Amino acid sequence: MNRLSPIGTAGAPRHKTVVIADDSVVVRGLFARWLGESGQFHLVAVAGDGETAVAHAGRFKPDVMVLDLDMPGVDGATALPQILRESPHTGVLLATTLNERNTRIALECMTKGAMDVVSKPDSRSGLTLSLEFRSEFLLKLGNVAQARPKQGALPVDVELDFIPGGNSGLRQLVSVVPRYLVIGASTGGPRAVARVLFDIGDALHDLTTVVVQHMPPVFTASFAEQISSYIGIPAREPFDGERLVRGTIYIAPGGRHLGIDRRLGHITASIDDGPPVRFCRPAVDVLFNDAARHLGPAALGLVLTGMGADGTEGAGALRRAGAAVIAQDEQSSTIWGMPGSIVRAQHASAVIGLDDIGAAIRGLVRMGQPS
Repeated sequence: MNRLSPIGTAGAPRHKTVVIADDSVVVRGLFARWLGESGQFHLVAVAGDGETAVAHAGRFKPDVMVLDLDMPGVDGATALPQILRESPHTGVLLATTLNERNTRIALECMTKGAMDVVSKPDSRSGLTLSLEFRSEFLLKLGNVAQARPKQGALPVDVELDFIPGGNSGLRQLVSVVPRYLVIGASTGGPRAVARVLFDIGDALHDLTTVVVQHMPPVFTASFAEQISSYIGIPAREPFDGERLVRGTIYIAPGGRHLGIDRRLGHITASIDDGPPVRFCRPAVDVLFNDAARHLGPAALGLVLTGMGADGTEGAGALRRAGAAVIAQDEQSSTIWGMPGSIVRAQHASAVIGLDDIGAAIRGLVRMGQPS
């Protein structure tokens, strides 16, 4: 085990504590050097296997655990729930080489408490020489260090009948029954998106649902498959020009913008490789601005947990077009960056906790239907 001396002096801001769990000595050394050079983190321990990672979580209670999936003995996916039991306030950043298997496992981990994932290059030169990977690693590590961990797997038997504010209060949010649900999310989003869609339940059959979740390209197809399996509603990445229909969930392909267009009288998907918006591609602002232009009050916007301010401009456009925008509340958000920005800009029609968002949307969609 490596233990480094405390960084900083009395009265100085406390550096975020980190444990690195990876079976590669090279990776552990590289990450440790980057942490030291950043001046923002204090490495308290390293682990070469999942069992040691769990022990370090219990002993050091770190702010962040950098966790590889492929380790001997107890692997990262098996260690994750044990780490979170030992140290519930530790944020977990998955750092692993992504293949088809690891992508699926990483997504499962993010519904069970891991906050984000960074894809390690599959060559030593790519790992050591890529400035892009180093920047992404430190950025995501910083995001996770600021986050509020949410523990536990998604419920499989949730039945929410309580709608906050009552039906009459929520009905004042919209001028027409929403027919399109447009969702934006980032850090902590996979778990939040899945939870909301699960809670909306069969009302999804009456909605066309479009989701921008900030994710690497290799993740979004697997995320759509996971959502479809979990919710029981078709979910997939759309193709450019595809007609968007009710009862289907469309996930923005990683690394590409997903917008909405109107072609030959039909609402269609618009996929493009335009420049990042607010450093994001896909960007929530692209989806929301298009929804405001082509859907107006028939759209319902939802902004979930995430770092930054993506979606703020688009939320304003939705409100001006007569649509309502719901923001996740601070207490239930992993990071209250995106929804908080919506609230501060006064673009939120309502601020609702994650446990109640799905039921609130279900109530809006079911307005006017026989009880």
